[in-house]
Amino acid sequence: MTPTDGRSRTTSESKDTISTPTTTASTTTTTNGQAAAVNSGGHATEDCLEVTIFDEGIDGGRLPDVVAESKIYGVTEEDEPVESYLAITIQVFIPFLIAGLGMVGAGLVLDLVQHWVVFEKVNELMILVPALLGLKGNLEMTLASRLSTQANLGHMDMPKEQWHMIVGNLVLIQCQAIVVGFLGSVVAIVMGAFRNGTVSLDHAYLLCASSLVTASLASFVLGLITAGVIVFSRHCHINPDNVATPIAASLGDITSLALLSWIATILYESIDKQDWVAPLVIACYVLVTPLWVWIAKKNKYTNDVLYFGWTPVMVAMLISSCGGLILEFMVSRFENLTVFQPVINGVGGNLVAVQASRISTALHKQAELGTLLIPPGLTHPVIFITPIANFFGKGIHARTTRVLMTMVIPGHIIFIYLINYMKDGNTSMTPLFVFVYLCAAMLQVAALLYIAYIMIHWMWKRKIDPDNSAIPYLTSMGDLLGISLLAIAFQFLYLVGDQDFDAP
Repeated sequence: MTPTDGRSRTTSESKDTISTPTTTASTTTTTNGQAAAVNSGGHATEDCLEVTIFDEGIDGGRLPDVVAESKIYGVTEEDEPVESYLAITIQVFIPFLIAGLGMVGAGLVLDLVQHWVVFEKVNELMILVPALLGLKGNLEMTLASRLSTQANLGHMDMPKEQWHMIVGNLVLIQCQAIVVGFLGSVVAIVMGAFRNGTVSLDHAYLLCASSLVTASLASFVLGLITAGVIVFSRHCHINPDNVATPIAASLGDITSLALLSWIATILYESIDKQDWVAPLVIACYVLVTPLWVWIAKKNKYTNDVLYFGWTPVMVAMLISSCGGLILEFMVSRFENLTVFQPVINGVGGNLVAVQASRISTALHKQAELGTLLIPPGLTHPVIFITPIANFFGKGIHARTTRVLMTMVIPGHIIFIYLINYMKDGNTSMTPLFVFVYLCAAMLQVAALLYIAYIMIHWMWKRKIDPDNSAIPYLTSMGDLLGISLLAIAFQFLYLVGDQDFDAP
């Protein structure tokens, strides 16, 4: 096969090994359509298949704008087993249910603490909640995605490497948590100032200190749990991509929300009595941050992320903060909305994080960062696909998409009826409410899964590691979509008189 437009060429792969784009073996075409690599002795290598692969060294490494799902050709099922629908469902659904219980708990906690004095007096806390929970979730889920990829590549099989990788990543997320906690509080203060027209210095200290302590403590505990889950999954021959991200989020929201509420209450009670407490907490974190940065910089597994992993987190923070503004506004209109907010946001974020982690691992296994394989019969690798191809295609990612979509309705039905039971029936669960709520949830997850495929392949093409960048964007978009669709659903139900809402 000759190059097409200077962008692709043919290489040969045996069933046992995959030749790189720099292979020097020439190819001849056999009568059955397969390509045989001719070695220096003139003998053809057995069991070789023809593969067209994108080569960055040709035509400047440019890729066309339209591409299709790629896969490894010439690799046997023993080398790269294809997971069945049942295997994916079992491995994902159980952690998904566990995560859902954590989200239900977070919703019930938020429904409770919104009436606490500190939340009523410091209304910026309600703006901070979605941003802080979303950002905290991003840190744990990107950690889970990074470690899952390394585990699937076999890089965590050696105890020494495993230890360095886990310690480096725990220190890294401490750096990220402190920065995220500080900036999240600043955004909440600024947005609150625009709404209220004034800023209280005591409230600003409270928000900053509460956010820092919550982010730091929760990140350390949840990071340990996440690393443990991945190591355990590897030993049990379970794909950590399927279980790590949901479990990482299962305790994340409720832990962070409970910590934030408790710490904010303590600091609020210290105002006018021990005003130095909050500034002292902030100063301690400012002093310890350079130490975490130095340790993360010395670790080879986290050095790159320390320098280049901030943009997704910062952009995600801004997106989630916009969702916080919507939540703070809608809570004054519909009190019952708060209990569903962590659930709809968490379910969407968890499911898309599973898909993002799986796609990223598949790309890492196929080729170097920036290189996409081209399927036979095509001249382009595939990035931008139609929704039909994404949901009804024959590839493994389309299969996973269908499995994840089938979990949305049963999962949400379990969660919302559990919420209704825990609230002693105080939440109206009419058939119309359930239908509208499920429509909003399905639309949110479908949009996220479609965006995930395109975004991750686009990032890979531009040498951006999706393990570090994709999940923050996707989960923050999930937060914004979830809160927006939930607000629209509640407004619609109010207009048709279906819900027992507070009057606007």
